[in-house]
Amino acid sequence: MPEAFIVAATRTAGGRKGGRLRDWHPADLGAVVLNDLVDRTGVDPAAIEDVIFGCVMQVGEQSTNIGRNAVLASRLPESVPATSIDRQCGSSQQSLQFAAQAVMSGTMDVVIAGGVESMTRVPMGLSVTLPAKEGFGVPKSPRMEDRYPGIMFSQFTGAEMVAAKYGLTREQLDEYGYRSHQRAIAATQAGAFRDEIVAVDGKDAEGQVLRHDSDEGIRFDVTPEGMAGVRLLADGGRITAATASQICDGASAVMVVSEAALKAHGLTPLARIHHMSVLGHDPVIMLEAPIPATERALKKAGMSVDDIDLFEVNEAFASIPMAWLQATGADPERVNVNGGAIALGHPLGATGSKLMTTLVHALKARGKRYGLQTMCEGGGMANVTIVEAL
Repeated sequence: MPEAFIVAATRTAGGRKGGRLRDWHPADLGAVVLNDLVDRTGVDPAAIEDVIFGCVMQVGEQSTNIGRNAVLASRLPESVPATSIDRQCGSSQQSLQFAAQAVMSGTMDVVIAGGVESMTRVPMGLSVTLPAKEGFGVPKSPRMEDRYPGIMFSQFTGAEMVAAKYGLTREQLDEYGYRSHQRAIAATQAGAFRDEIVAVDGKDAEGQVLRHDSDEGIRFDVTPEGMAGVRLLADGGRITAATASQICDGASAVMVVSEAALKAHGLTPLARIHHMSVLGHDPVIMLEAPIPATERALKKAGMSVDDIDLFEVNEAFASIPMAWLQATGADPERVNVNGGAIALGHPLGATGSKLMTTLVHALKARGKRYGLQTMCEGGGMANVTIVEAL
């Protein structure tokens, strides 16, 4: 079977809600990473055969096919088509898998996969609350109600259910959240993100233009005592805002090509797609899906958890990677080595390709071979992608 290769991967630094990226239209932010991939590879933009972009809140500024709008805001020619994908938090990881599938099928040679989310300008949940306000109801249909009577699907509830199921305490979750910030601080200070971030102009709180080239959500003054002082999000719960992913603005993208394109464009691959799969799971506990998805993916790939050098397990809430670690037996020192969404932010539709960008650069920097990425997703799903660094 033909193989698919990642030849470039880029992301903007994350922006806090209402922060440095607040004035960026999401289509323009998406255009930044598209242009950067062209700059990094030198590929003729006209050779790009499709752009597949993830985005969760596809309303307002992110409506009418945000992927195509990002192309039209970029230097790519009008001949480059685009589509937009919603697999909830796994949207741009799914974009990557669709791009790889297109290349491996032999129907395309150069595809860009990525995503964008401005959670400042298009608030989380807007796609649900807007139609409800207009009297058109909510996503849960009568037949869904018959199957899941009285249940309101909630990622927050799912995260608390996972914490309870795996016996995770408030103190353990706080410790994990603190470690996420410490790793992100260390990675930033060591320049670990330098090669993966494309800088843009942002604005400070006073409206002055500044160079935005580092993740705004990292709390450099974080302390265990400060973590412990954050109030619980629910009475009797375990999770606080400090152990949940940060609302974030950002964009990310990777270029996926065939072996023929490597030769035709003189490209050097960063990584080869080794395995990709997606799994549906219980939509009530919802966020536990990365556990069975990882187990199945490793089995299908003929690998064990010890064969993987680095993991990216999205930190939607601290309970998710902690439960995943407990269930898989993976080495914690190989998981989210540069911090995760608790410190760096989770720009929903952009996070999948953002994590892959960080993963392939971390593998290269550390001289490691295999990386595995997985993501919990609304509706009880999880994608798994395994790459081999080259």
